[in-house]
Amino acid sequence: MKLSALFESCLSASYLSTENGGDYAVEKKDGTVYIYLESSDGIEDWKNNLSFERMPYEREGKTAFYAHAGFLRVFLSILPHIEAEIAHPENCRFTVVGFSHGGALAVLLHEHILYRRPELLGRVEGYGFGTPRVLTFPWRRAWRECFANFTVIRNGNDAVTHLPPRALGYYHVGRLLEIGSPDAYSSIDAHRPENILKELYLWERKNAEK
Repeated sequence: MKLSALFESCLSASYLSTENGGDYAVEKKDGTVYIYLESSDGIEDWKNNLSFERMPYEREGKTAFYAHAGFLRVFLSILPHIEAEIAHPENCRFTVVGFSHGGALAVLLHEHILYRRPELLGRVEGYGFGTPRVLTFPWRRAWRECFANFTVIRNGNDAVTHLPPRALGYYHVGRLLEIGSPDAYSSIDAHRPENILKELYLWERKNAEK
């Protein structure tokens, strides 16, 4: 599926809400489970977005890694609602898609699916449009393999994709795909969905002509 189509599906999905302001949608199509994660849509989301503190992700009695506290809190609220889909043996291909706040959740979900279903390596894809950074130090060598099929899409000089600051130890994972010109929009306007979609169309057209 084209990136523009994935982004449009993410914007138009019928989301279900959970505690802590989580919003997700699940769609099954052509043998793939698509899980969409919504951008910020309320005060609670923004409070979580600004919770920059580093928080350990405790899994099976151990610290698996450290992440942005607000995003991790929302992710853990959504997870029980989709765990059955992840675990179902007939579901063998996943595509995780998120925009902005939802893109950060997509990073965490992408990792979780491969942790629970390591046999699906190479059959899990993730896409974060206008995604902020979510993981923080220390860097794990395993991230290279885990996030080989995860793409962060940055439009121009999108301010959100530069947060939280690298100075606080946060980093992007996977592949960074830069679309649009850094001078085409302000750092705020570059994050607007209509402008991301416009630049995706242009990027796809340009690459189709090569």
